[in-house]
Amino acid sequence: MKDLVLMRPTKQFEKEIEDYKQEFIQYGDNMDGTANLQNIDSITEWFEMNRKNESKITVKEGFVPATLLLAVRKSDNRLVGMIHIRHELNDYLEKFGGHIGYSVRKSERNKGYGCEILKQGLVYCKTLGVNPVLLTCDKTNIASTKIILSNNGVFESKMVDNNGNTILRYWITIH
Repeated sequence: MKDLVLMRPTKQFEKEIEDYKQEFIQYGDNMDGTANLQNIDSITEWFEMNRKNESKITVKEGFVPATLLLAVRKSDNRLVGMIHIRHELNDYLEKFGGHIGYSVRKSERNKGYGCEILKQGLVYCKTLGVNPVLLTCDKTNIASTKIILSNNGVFESKMVDNNGNTILRYWITIH
């Protein structure tokens, strides 16, 4: 899928990001892998937060450095997904969140974008020296499980989170 590129958020995609957010709200979907987009009133504020979160020096206390990347279809510049790559793990992420969170907008699902976003995200992880990579998903998220397995995820364990949800934990070693 050569038509998809991962890139840092820029002002050029401000409207696309807002549309992306609204599509998730419209369908009542979780906005995993969007670096808290659902709780931000201003896209400008979200840009600034993501910039600060990339550095260990400026990341919010209690959080780990992370990079948010947009997954953009080159043929029409459409934002189809996002991936949030954590440069390291804290106790919570080690149990429940993993190194990567990602999402694909509902109107672009079942087209292979999730697999490609994760595949390209793993390449980015390797450049950060993050290897192996921990991925987690809710037991009921069959699509995410398939995406992780198709990218060579190896099941390690199950955990139960504070809400009683079963979280599946997978490791991917990047070669």
